[in-house]
Amino acid sequence: MKISVITVAFNSAKTIADTLKSVAMQTHPDIEHLIIDGASSDGTVEIVQMHARKHTRLISESDRGIYDAMNKGIALASGEVIGFLNSDDFYANASVLAKIADSFQDSLVDACYGDLFYVSQDNSRVVRYWKSKPFTKGDFAKGWCPAHPTFYVRKSVIERMGLFDLSYKMGVDVEFMMRYLECGKIRAVYIPHVLVHMRLGGASNQSLKNIFLQNKGIFAALRKNDIPFSIVCFTANKIVSRLKQFVAGRIGRYQ
Repeated sequence: MKISVITVAFNSAKTIADTLKSVAMQTHPDIEHLIIDGASSDGTVEIVQMHARKHTRLISESDRGIYDAMNKGIALASGEVIGFLNSDDFYANASVLAKIADSFQDSLVDACYGDLFYVSQDNSRVVRYWKSKPFTKGDFAKGWCPAHPTFYVRKSVIERMGLFDLSYKMGVDVEFMMRYLECGKIRAVYIPHVLVHMRLGGASNQSLKNIFLQNKGIFAALRKNDIPFSIVCFTANKIVSRLKQFVAGRIGRYQ
């Protein structure tokens, strides 16, 4: 089973080598790694070329942002299963894609996802532990969603359910997973292991303004997908969830 891993990059010279190395060390034998670069000017392209393997494919050209680049990667992907690994993220260990491939041995499984560590920029400590759970209908209205960098889905399902909706400015990945899980009712399985390490500093968490805009986008997505929700309930659940994740990261309660 071929797995296509899509990495979107723009001026990611400081971190992308770790991303490339973590893909290269995977034990799963059939991988395609697509790097969709937005015409970086800081040496990102040269670093990718330096670390390129036979499974690496680099596209470097201007785009309309992260999710436009992700859609471009989906169009180019030849794998049966597709997932995303950001240019400042890396896999938790060498067996991550093997675990994901095992999940898809069941032909009825459409998608899978797992847990995630938020780590400091230098990867010296775990700051937040995003522990997920099996999906239950209505979870997105309560402020829950899987960690997108751990979400893998069959290409045939994407062809049926559609690409990232670029009409949203923030929360695009949440809307994508919401549409698939809540509305599309695809069959997804939860892998109870940490799959990805994500460095702190993503676009949606860089400021209170971005957090507000992300939640505003999620509320719009809930309305678009006809999912009833309460802003008070959503916000309260999300705050409690985040606090638990930070506490788990602080005390090292990972599994």
